[in-house]
This record gives sequence, C-alpha cells and structure tokens, in this order.
Amino acid sequence: MAAENAREDAALELAQRLFDAAREGHTEMLMRYVTAGVPATMSNSSGDSLVMLAGYHGHAETVVALLEAGADPNSTNDRGQTPLAGAVFKGYPDVVTALVRAGADPDAGTPSARASAEYFGKQDMLELLG
Repeated sequence: MAAENAREDAALELAQRLFDAAREGHTEMLMRYVTAGVPATMSNSSGDSLVMLAGYHGHAETVVALLEAGADPNSTNDRGQTPLAGAVFKGYPDVVTALVRAGADPDAGTPSARASAEYFGKQDMLELLG
C-alpha cells in the first residue's frame, strides 16, 4: 500500500510540474514528456488543458508544439471556456493566430472567443478570428 501511495504521489507531482511547464512556457521540457507518452490533451482537475494553460499565459511556441502533438484547440474546461477565448481575453495575438490556424472555433465555448472580443471591444482580436 505504501508503494502504491508513493507512485500516486509521484504521478501527481509530475502532473503538477507539467501543468507548471505549460504555464511557464517550458516547451522543450514539456515536449520531452509528450514524446515519451504523456498525452498532449492532458487536463487538470478543473479541465484546463496543457494548451489552455500555455495559451492563457501567452506562450505561443508551447501552444504550437502542443497542437502539433495532438492537443485539441477546441477543448473546454469545466466552465465551458476554450483556449481561444482565454487567449482573446488576455490579448495574445500570436496565440490566437496559432489556435485559429489549428482549427479553433471562435464561436465555441461559454463565453466564446468572439463574444469575449466583442464584449471587451478588442477589434484586433475580432479581426484575427475572421
């Protein structure tokens, strides 16, 4: 039982490090784990995916790498938010562009990326959404 608990603790610690790597834009480290088998679609207990965390913190290079590895640009968290809506809200044009190129739907989620851009008067973001 102690060995099982130790493995679970180690797995949780690794997961937290990976979510932190996405938030901090540590693309190379994160992609080493994805290449080794960690799903690019992994999400935390709130449903925030690696690509959502990277995008929300403005790390376009990490977003692109995760998308190329199979991350879903239209994933939603437990509140119905998408990576694209988060990037629009935060005002990261390079992340928005990467997500749109990967097929992110500007009208998906609650609120959608388009609705967020309209509400906050972000004309530049609306133009990127097409």
